[in-house]
Amino acid sequence: MERRTIGAAALEVGAIGLGCMPMSWAYTASQRSGENSVRAVHAALDSGASLLDTADMYGPFTNELLVGRVLKERRADAFVSTKCGLLVGEQHIVANGRPGYVKRACDASLRRLQTDVIDLYQLHRADPEVPIEETWGAMAELVAAGKVRALGLCAVGARAQRRAGAGMHDATVRQLERVQQVFPVSCVQAELSVWSPEALEALVPWCASRGVGFLAAMPLGNGFLSGTLTPGQGFEPEDMRARHPRFTAEMMAANQPIVAGLRRVARRHGERVTAAQVALAWLLAQGPHVVPVPGTKRERWAVENCAAAGVMLTREDLAEIAELPPARGSWD
Repeated sequence: MERRTIGAAALEVGAIGLGCMPMSWAYTASQRSGENSVRAVHAALDSGASLLDTADMYGPFTNELLVGRVLKERRADAFVSTKCGLLVGEQHIVANGRPGYVKRACDASLRRLQTDVIDLYQLHRADPEVPIEETWGAMAELVAAGKVRALGLCAVGARAQRRAGAGMHDATVRQLERVQQVFPVSCVQAELSVWSPEALEALVPWCASRGVGFLAAMPLGNGFLSGTLTPGQGFEPEDMRARHPRFTAEMMAANQPIVAGLRRVARRHGERVTAAQVALAWLLAQGPHVVPVPGTKRERWAVENCAAAGVMLTREDLAEIAELPPARGSWD
């Protein structure tokens, strides 16, 4: 598989990563299986997806424990990315960016992941009560201590900014400019997909101009762009899509032309090429610093996603995708 470089730290990863979140957080709980998830991680590594993306809040904590089971056997094959900065309560999630907490969180993640170093440590969300420079400084100390190799920042407030009429990622860019003065940013993670392309306006170019890697979160539109979901199928109550404005029956039906367009492109590349693979290949075409991180808990999809690195879209393909209708949601 093609290799890509994460930021100034020059850390190499496969062209496509593996998002581990669905294995223990945010999606259908009834379909979770630790053993199936472990097999999916192994399959991804076997297929060249070295980057494993997790966070201490997923579960909480159980996702890192699951990834740690694989790392115990295959640490040399993996590029480990995890996150800190969010605490999960019964009915709420709060940010904690206090330096002492960040250092304790890192030590706890190292234990759960069964490793002595984290390749990429990301700040999940900034704490509004703590200057972000203080949080980032504590994370930089973890690099100096040899516990972390590189630092990354997750984008914030995109949907809120959209409703307020501001730039989708203005708040994140401001944060990046601030922390860059403290310690180099190696990577930024934000939602980016065919149906959520807003990061291309400012965030992806910001990264490209500074040699910063970009992890494309939710690259398959929470599963919609795979074409495997049916309008009106319903979701389990704890599934994030049950409350998502693009996953009402009406909006899923309205957005079917996007999937149909991806399927048309896929057919030109062979019978076995899928809409999901075209969606991932589109992301790879956005720049050599862009690494899609599709989430899955099944071995089959992990292998299929990795194979997307072999789908080379033409100019005509990209032009056709650019002409697809914008995604709609219940806020529109």
